[in-house]
Amino acid sequence: MTVNQLAIRLQEAGVFGSTKVYSMHAPAFSNRYYLLTSDESRPLLASPEIIGFDAYKAVLPATAAAFSFLHAHANLTDVDILTILRGGLNYPLEEACYQCGIRVGDMHFLSCERKIVDHVITGLDIKYEKVRAKKGRVLAIGDILATGDTFRYCLHHFIDQYFQNGGSLNRLVFMTIGGTRAISIMEETAARLKRRNPNFEGVDCFFVEGMFTVYEDKGVSGINVPDIDFGWKGGVVAPEFRSYIVDRPDALLEKCIIYDGGARRYEIPVHFDEVLEYWEGIRDRAGSIDPKALVGEKLGYDAPLSFDEWKQVTCLDGLDEQTLWPLWKKEMALLEAAPALDLKAIAERRIESVTTKQKQYE
Repeated sequence: MTVNQLAIRLQEAGVFGSTKVYSMHAPAFSNRYYLLTSDESRPLLASPEIIGFDAYKAVLPATAAAFSFLHAHANLTDVDILTILRGGLNYPLEEACYQCGIRVGDMHFLSCERKIVDHVITGLDIKYEKVRAKKGRVLAIGDILATGDTFRYCLHHFIDQYFQNGGSLNRLVFMTIGGTRAISIMEETAARLKRRNPNFEGVDCFFVEGMFTVYEDKGVSGINVPDIDFGWKGGVVAPEFRSYIVDRPDALLEKCIIYDGGARRYEIPVHFDEVLEYWEGIRDRAGSIDPKALVGEKLGYDAPLSFDEWKQVTCLDGLDEQTLWPLWKKEMALLEAAPALDLKAIAERRIESVTTKQKQYE
C-alpha cells in the first residue's frame, strides 16, 4: 500500500535544538509515527563522504530530539535498549538518552547473520544474544530498515525470548533511516505485543529525514539494487530535506538516500567501493541514460505538476504554503533543466571527490 493510499498527512509537532519533529497521521495507523529533520542528518543522507564516527555523530541530534519529544509528551524517563549488531550500532541511543536525562535500565544485544548457499541468501541465523527480561519495560531500538526482513526476524525473536523469560514490554520506540515497510512491521508488532500484554501502549516510530521507499527494479540508470536502495517515489520526505537536496543537485543523483550503514561505519573500504562502482557505472552509461527520467525518478514524479498536485504526491498538503511554494518552484525548475544535465561530467566530479576521500583510509 502506498503512502497516498494510506492518506498520510504531516503536522508540525515541535522543534528541539536543530531538529524539527513532524507527526504523521493516517486513519489506518494504530501507532505513532514521526519524521525528524536536522541540520546534521541532512548532510549524512546526501553525501556518502560522511563515514565512520561522523556518520554516528550526525544522527545524534535527531535521536536526542526524539527522546526529548517523548520525555516531554509521554513522560518517558526510563528505557531498555536493544542493539541489533551491525546496522543498529549506527544509532546513538544510549548517548541520546544520557543527554535527555532518560535512564537506560538495561542493554540487550542480538547478532544476525545471513545464511548464504551458492551466493543465495537462504535464511538468517542469530549467533549471539544478551537478553535480560523485566516487567513493564519500554524498549528502544535503532536500525536501518529496507525490506525489514532481518529486523522483523530479530525483533520477533527478541520478543519471544523476552516474554518466555518472564518479562513484558509496555512501549516500543524505534529509530530508523528506513522505508515504508516499517509501517507494516510496526503495526504487526504492536498487535503481537498487545496480545501478550493488554497494557501495551503502542509504538513510537521515528524516521530520519523521510519515510523512503525501496527500488523495485534497477531503475532508470540500470544500476540500482532492488529491495536495498532507497528512493523518494511513494514515500514521505521532510520538506527541509527536499530543499537541501534540490539545492545540491548532484546529491539528488546519488545511488540512494543512504548506502549500506554497516559498511559506511565499520567497513569503510567496502563502502567506498560501492559508491565508486555506482558513479563509474553512471559515467560509463551516461550516453544511454535519459537525464530527465533519472531526475524524475529521484524526485518521485516524472512530469511537471501543479502546486496542488505536487503537495498531494509528496504528502506535504496541509503544511505552511509560504514555505512549500518556493520548494515547489525549485523542484519544477530542476525537472525542467534536467534534459541538459551532463551526467558524465557529474559522475567524473563525484568520482574525483570520493576518490580523494578514500585515500585517507587506504
